[in-house]
Amino acid sequence: MIGHLLGGRYDIIERIGGGGMALVYRAQDILLNRNVAVKVLRQQFVHDEEFIRRFRREAQSAASLSHPNVVSIYDVGQEEDIHYIVMEYVEGKNLNEIIKERAPLQVEEAVRIASQICDALEHAHHNQIIHRDIKPHNILIGRNGRVKVTDFGIARAVTSTTITQTGSVVGSVHYFSPEHAKGVTTGEKSDLYSLGIVIYQMLTAQLPFLGESPISVALKHLQEEFEEPRKVNPLIPQSVENIILKSMRKNPQERYQSAEEMMEDLETCLLPDRRNEQKIVFEDEEDEAQTRIIPAIKPLPNNGISRASADWQDTPEMKEEAPARPARRNNKKLYIWAGAVIALLVAMTLLVMYVNKLMEVPEVTVPGVINMTEEQARAELAKAGLTVKEPVLEQYKDGVNPGIVFNQDQPEGTVLKKGAQIELTVGAEKPLVKMPDLTDGKTYEQAVAALVAAGVTEDRIEKADDQYSDKPVGTVIDQSPAANTDYNPDEVQVMLTVSKGPETVEMPNLKGRTQAEAEKMISDAGLKLEEVIEESSFTVEKGKVISQWPGEEGTPVDPGSKVKITVSTGQPAEAISYSYQLPVVPAEEGKNSEIRITYSDARGDEMEWGKRTINTTQVLSIDLLLAPNKNGVVSVYRDGQFFDTYLIPYIDAKNGTVQPPQVAPPASVETDPSAGDGSDGDSEGDGDSGAADSAVLNDSGQSGEWQGQSDNEGKKEKHNGNGHGKNNN
Repeated sequence: MIGHLLGGRYDIIERIGGGGMALVYRAQDILLNRNVAVKVLRQQFVHDEEFIRRFRREAQSAASLSHPNVVSIYDVGQEEDIHYIVMEYVEGKNLNEIIKERAPLQVEEAVRIASQICDALEHAHHNQIIHRDIKPHNILIGRNGRVKVTDFGIARAVTSTTITQTGSVVGSVHYFSPEHAKGVTTGEKSDLYSLGIVIYQMLTAQLPFLGESPISVALKHLQEEFEEPRKVNPLIPQSVENIILKSMRKNPQERYQSAEEMMEDLETCLLPDRRNEQKIVFEDEEDEAQTRIIPAIKPLPNNGISRASADWQDTPEMKEEAPARPARRNNKKLYIWAGAVIALLVAMTLLVMYVNKLMEVPEVTVPGVINMTEEQARAELAKAGLTVKEPVLEQYKDGVNPGIVFNQDQPEGTVLKKGAQIELTVGAEKPLVKMPDLTDGKTYEQAVAALVAAGVTEDRIEKADDQYSDKPVGTVIDQSPAANTDYNPDEVQVMLTVSKGPETVEMPNLKGRTQAEAEKMISDAGLKLEEVIEESSFTVEKGKVISQWPGEEGTPVDPGSKVKITVSTGQPAEAISYSYQLPVVPAEEGKNSEIRITYSDARGDEMEWGKRTINTTQVLSIDLLLAPNKNGVVSVYRDGQFFDTYLIPYIDAKNGTVQPPQVAPPASVETDPSAGDGSDGDSEGDGDSGAADSAVLNDSGQSGEWQGQSDNEGKKEKHNGNGHGKNNN
């Protein structure tokens, strides 16, 4: 089946499981591009029309279920004599594998799993679908911990034919309900009985009923009581044991009445106030249908009357009625009844023996044949009474020699019916493959990915020195081995040569160079100077390069490319250099304040002028370069806080009408004509010291007279002040 495109849609990839009735494969749904599980009916059932009809009907019925804890069925189909069901692919393990690995499970984990199974059963029962084959093999646990119940509806298709021909359904007898074992109609409560056994097995690592044959196990479901789970595992809380005891009652009326009721009990059983609750007690009502042992008939000592049971006792009613019945007549009736009972027992015994003989197929244990040759494996299986399924699968596997068995579909120790088929997989020669063409426009990374996908490890892929070519940069231009060469992915060494594009030279950095220096650098790089453009600049000195073309420094260009440069002619004629006299004051007279100044002019924005520490009023000179389209702006920060901004318009600077800045005096300075003397201030950098051009406001600086003092003339001038000193022109 592997490699077969089933139904024109499902590409069979690998086998992932199977039982006595069907095999399960992982496949790729090429239409929807997703993984699916495909269950294929075994060949020995494909000619049983009744089985096929019920198989398809029940699978289609189960497809109506939609629940997060139910494996979804996507499709049911047939291709020639292959009958298949397509269902959701669950990546993980089944509960049977988990139980074998680490049972008994933690109580919390077992209860969580059981609750999700119960939720799935409640949904199915609500849709009138009975599972009939709840067992750990049909419970899948995904990697995210979500429980998925599978094979809904499949169990109903099981007939007596499957019981005699396969091992998987016989194994299910350990999870049969008493009514299932009787062969009567099963319902929702049968699923809950089976779930109780699953919980029992999860928490005790053993089954409640074991026997030498399926019939003996079925009879134990009908007649015997199982060992209470807390006697096997004392760590089980009483509340959880009560759930198991109630779900596994032989009388269906004493079990949970619905999956929903059982799920509600599971959800609360681990609460602190329930863990140590009282053990549940049932009234043992006699089941008329159950199998009984009838005692031998013994004669009465006084009158010779026989009774059918040694357990009978004379009651007052019997004593009163005795005189009214003749003894001989009573003896006759008792003999008739006793004979009928004995005849019935003999008939039942013969019937059980006959049915058991019909159903009895010798069981054999599967031997381990892995690491044997195919011939040795065939002989070993034949010796055990098993046959090899034809054809034997051949597949390459790393580390396995050709002809050696490395997989058998039924593990060693599995018990199967005599004559069952075992599917073997043997090693095959590793096929050589063709080297792909890696020079068809692939980048180096794409070529490496293609080789890795073909089985070549990255440590056997080498990259040669890049070479100039007319192919795009980074693409493979040569390979060894060549395309379409046969190679072994495990041994080949691959060499790839990558293009670094056409041969180029790097553009030199010409900015800030004199024209003569730039011309020499262009020539040295193998390029040609095509044009020199002259342009004024506020920032670049006259005679030096402002910009270059076709690219900045390091740009790859073809050898002999033509280059253009732009050379500065100096500042434009309309530019004005203006020294702006800016008075600054400390926050408090006599105490240090840090003054920081930034400015913007034709040379750029938000340029740093510098910092000064002052303790009295000072005047600083800020040299600006102004242009018709670029005014000057000076911003002052005092002690890290923004203080004020002053605008110096180009037109005012040109006409000599720039308004002097107005600043408030320090907080501690009172209005006094003598306050203009700032010669004691602490001046740093290129600011003017002293009181030249200083100005202060009287009082709080709101309105009043300016008082200024010139270092040269010492005369006073009065002006009207606005109290702030900010120039908004």
